Amino acid sequence: MTAAGWPELAHSLADQLADEGVLHSPAWRAALEQTPRHVFVPAFHTQRADGTWATTTDSDDRWLEQVYRNQPLVTALATTTTGHEVTISSSTKPGLMIRMLEALDIHDGHHVLEIGTGTGYNAALLTHRLGDQHVYSVDIGADLVTAARQRLASLGHTPTLAVTDGTAGLPQHAPYNRIIATCSVQEIPWAWAEQLRPGGLLLTDLKRTIHAGNLVLLRRHDDRLAGRFLPRWAGFMAIRHTDTAPETHQPPINPDTGTPTTTQLDPLPWTSPVPWLLAHAHLPAGIDFGYRGATGAGPEWAVFAAPDGSWCTVRTQPDDNGQRDVLQNGPTAIWDRVEAATHAWTRLGRPGWERLGLTVYPSRPHRVWLDQPDSDTHWDLHS
Repeated sequence: MTAAGWPELAHSLADQLADEGVLHSPAWRAALEQTPRHVFVPAFHTQRADGTWATTTDSDDRWLEQVYRNQPLVTALATTTTGHEVTISSSTKPGLMIRMLEALDIHDGHHVLEIGTGTGYNAALLTHRLGDQHVYSVDIGADLVTAARQRLASLGHTPTLAVTDGTAGLPQHAPYNRIIATCSVQEIPWAWAEQLRPGGLLLTDLKRTIHAGNLVLLRRHDDRLAGRFLPRWAGFMAIRHTDTAPETHQPPINPDTGTPTTTQLDPLPWTSPVPWLLAHAHLPAGIDFGYRGATGAGPEWAVFAAPDGSWCTVRTQPDDNGQRDVLQNGPTAIWDRVEAATHAWTRLGRPGWERLGLTVYPSRPHRVWLDQPDSDTHWDLHS
């Protein structure tokens, strides 16, 4: 399919984002309108209802139209050792990209490090705005970086790209004025703080586990990073430390050994992400989430399993009285902690992300706080 009509589509996308109150900066509008997204997304994958994937390429009808919609597109899959196809890279929703870039308050002459090169499209936007010599981008995926470098070069862009574990940053080119991470991390690597200039900004996705966190914008101080979560929730794929497919895990449970109780809470993490994050002040890091069983309405049970062997399983559909069955076992009563955090959050008036902030120290737990960094209401996130 010909891509000749892409400038008009890019212009329409920019108009849409401006109308939605996402795009404000003339500089970022110019980058969006003059950077051909289709060069970075020659194909994308869509998951079917049965879990398999369909691929759309530049030879398919409506490929170009889809590429210039305000939507994320899965661009790379990998196969796990158990034979499952999982996503390892995507082109972020353009509106989210612009929202993050504007939040970073980037100025001429700034040196910017991107964690998560992916397709290279975000690096292209940055390079359009700042120039080759000011943009650095890393990814663990060697093939991803090679493809991104070729796509960028085809447009005359030559930012510095490197294949490395993003948690280490890129110290040989530090310090940076801004760091943007388009992947999620369970903890903010202190190496990123060390590579920021004093007063520099870091924007990343803190996720203790699925949906337990949000984008957070942090400023570098002498002994800490501190800032606030962005008011609108967003999420990214978890950072990978090796160039392999992330393994999927079935939480190990034995329902016959569980202690029964009931709950009125919806167990799906995305229904209440704020209290789900706050619960992690009293939960082990690295909780896995999955399902077991099936009904006509979908999965029967939501399952949570912690590295310490604790687990809980909660029925997804309530009974006629609004109650859901719960089974839990192990040294950590996972669902009790979720219930307690939710009730505490309710007593505080159900604060949203706009009232929550984060302080990161080099050798102390991350601290989530309410309204002000020195607030008596805070939650420490232990490793």
